[in-house]
Parts: sequence; structure tokens; C-alpha cells
Amino acid sequence: MFMTRLFSSIVLVVLALTTVFAGGYVLAAVLLILALIAFRELMKACALTHPRGKVSGMEIVGCAGIIAYYLLMAFGGETQYLFLALITILVAFMALYVFTFPKYRAEQIMCAFFCVAYAPIMLSFIYLVRELPYGIYSVWMIFISSWICDTCAYAVGILFGKHKLVPVLSPKKSIEGALGGIAGSALVGAAYAYFIVEHVISGQKVTWIFVLISAVGAVISQVGDLAASAIKRNHEIKDYGNLIPGHGGIMDRFDSVIFTAPMIYFLALLLIHG
Repeated sequence: MFMTRLFSSIVLVVLALTTVFAGGYVLAAVLLILALIAFRELMKACALTHPRGKVSGMEIVGCAGIIAYYLLMAFGGETQYLFLALITILVAFMALYVFTFPKYRAEQIMCAFFCVAYAPIMLSFIYLVRELPYGIYSVWMIFISSWICDTCAYAVGILFGKHKLVPVLSPKKSIEGALGGIAGSALVGAAYAYFIVEHVISGQKVTWIFVLISAVGAVISQVGDLAASAIKRNHEIKDYGNLIPGHGGIMDRFDSVIFTAPMIYFLALLLIHG
């Protein structure tokens, strides 16, 4: 299992490097595929898919809305239009609700919209960060704040973890591990900024900015990890899927990235491009 997980992690890192460096339509297309898979995983976890494998009206509306959102994003849509697209998706869900009443319950429609907004829309911020000025540099903070944090938190927790962070939800996670993850992300972010980004972005104290972004992002990433775990606990499932050997589904591997990406986008706007 360890070797399977390690091999999958290496493949994921290589794919992340390739697609993020490419940016543009390549990155948007890959994120769209991930978004659609994540949407399906969430819908299935929330018992909103048809038991016989048929496609429901909610899935059609959700997938159509996600595709439209990503097309608008990739072909030059301004940020305000992306918010309009999200509202339009909500209106489409409500139209489905009222014109098929009483086929769906209100809580099903609300949950289906959540499945769109939670992973698919939040994943799109990876693309939005990449498209910022100096985005080729700041986009890596998303992964430093999530995957590096996860690795450091695991290592510190194994070595020094004594005090449980959320014992009911995740008994193995410790306060020491959480702090180790934040510190590890901040240190890696500092090294990345000092040795690479400082030579590109002049006139700003980039290293300290990246330390702050890494630390805040690491805190948010751990909330994202725990949130995804809480949903699984509520619905009594082990993994969201089995697409990635040793890791589970897209939601299992990108749970922290989903939360970190929007935060890095707004922090980058405020601190680097403000």
C-alpha cells in the first residue's frame, strides 16, 4: 500500500507540474475534468445519484453549469461574470426544483448546489491564480500550503503528537502535527520565495509575504482536510472514490487544495498585486 501511495503521489506531482507550467487552456481543461469527477463523487457521497446508474436532472444541471463556468473562465470571462455564472447555476437548480415539483426535496437541491460550489468552483481558483501577474510563481503556494503542510503535519504528528486536535472526527491528528504543518509550509514557502521569487519580483519583501501566505494557507488547508473527512463520516464512507490508487478519489487527494486555492488567490491579490 505504501509503495502504491508513493507511486501515485509521484505521478500526481508530475501531472501538477506539467499542467500548471502549461497554464492556459491545458490547465483549464484538466481542472474541468477534475471538477466534474469531484462533483460526481460528492453527489454520490450525498446519495444524490440514481441507484441504478441513471443520470438525474440534478446531475445534468450541475455538469452543464460546471462546463459553462469553466468555458467562461477559460475564454476570457471577467471575475464578476464568473460570480454571475454561479448565481445562474443556482437559478437553474431552483428552476429544476419548481418545474419538476415534487420530484426533488429542497434539501436535495441545496445539497446539489453545494456539490457544485464546494469542489468544482473552488478548484477553478488554481487557474485564476495562475492567470495573475507572476501567477506562474504564486500558484505554487497553493500546493506548498496544502501538500507540504499535509506531509509535515503527518511527520511531526508521528514523532511528537500527544494532544488530539479533533478526537471525535480524526483521532490520529494532533495539535503538534497541525502546528508542524503550518511551520513546515512557512519554511518551504520562505525558501521558495528567497531562492526563486525574490529574483523575479522586485520592490517587495516577497519572502515575508510568501511566509504569511504559506502559513495562512496551511491553516485553511487543514480545515479543508477535516471538512472533507467530516462529510465522509456523516455519510459513513471510507473514500470518495478509487480513481487514484492508494489515495481514493479526487476529493480525497484534493480536499485541502480545494480550500487553499481561493485563499491564495485573494491573498495574492491583496499582498502581491494590491
